[in-house]
Amino acid sequence: MGSAEEDRPFRHYTLRHRLVAWCSRSFFDRCTYTVRHGLLAGMKRKGGLGWLPARFAGPESAEIRFWRTLALDGLTVYDIGAFEGLLSMFFARRARQVVAYEPNPENCTRLMENLRLNRLENVVVRKLGLGREVRNLEMVWDPSMPGGASLETQVADQLRRGVPSVRTHTISISTLDRDRGEAGLPAPDLIKIDIEGWELEALCGARQTLLASRPALFLEMHGETLREKKQKVAAIVEFLNDAGYQEIRHIESGAAITRANSAAACQGHLYAASPRADA
Repeated sequence: MGSAEEDRPFRHYTLRHRLVAWCSRSFFDRCTYTVRHGLLAGMKRKGGLGWLPARFAGPESAEIRFWRTLALDGLTVYDIGAFEGLLSMFFARRARQVVAYEPNPENCTRLMENLRLNRLENVVVRKLGLGREVRNLEMVWDPSMPGGASLETQVADQLRRGVPSVRTHTISISTLDRDRGEAGLPAPDLIKIDIEGWELEALCGARQTLLASRPALFLEMHGETLREKKQKVAAIVEFLNDAGYQEIRHIESGAAITRANSAAACQGHLYAASPRADA
């Protein structure tokens, strides 16, 4: 692949994604319904088009198949970047406890609505962003795709140039290590992180938690260009290896990921198994 192609802006959302988001927010945003397919089948929800029959949803993704087969019974799961609570609700139905982080005020309001609709009382909601240090930062998002809210400077600049109605909100950033201590949160068994390119920042602020509790990790890969995606996944794999995580798998391909082949996982998701106690 040529250098110019690797530096071309990456398209995060397909036309189908944008169409579904527009239909949902324009016509059905305040509707409460029972989800008919996917991980939340049988649960209540506001937002999205989960009320449509399964045949309209398309084939299940590798990510969905992964969550279906992962044993969660008795675990404490951290959902960092909880959006409207789609995975938080799924986790809550199976795990012992869930800690959900969502700093976007609109998403957090919907997250809490969805939890109340399902009477889920084993979810702690933290209205914070997570990074490597305590500070305040401006979050920027396209109101038509609120799941893509980002703290990344490059993403924010692109949104300001291309989205007339771009929204911003100053959020509080803490570290996972600090927030766990201040809020008295339990040790995690599994941490899922999907925060639009800020994944490594959150990992750096969770170093003590990772070393002490050795949770399994599920991470979504982000980047504004293919080159940036490769750089980010390489940095994440290096961090994980240094923290004792040697068993890293690319969810979409099933490939074992090392520093040598990290570029193979620049798109999709990584799962890092809990390291051995003697690692």
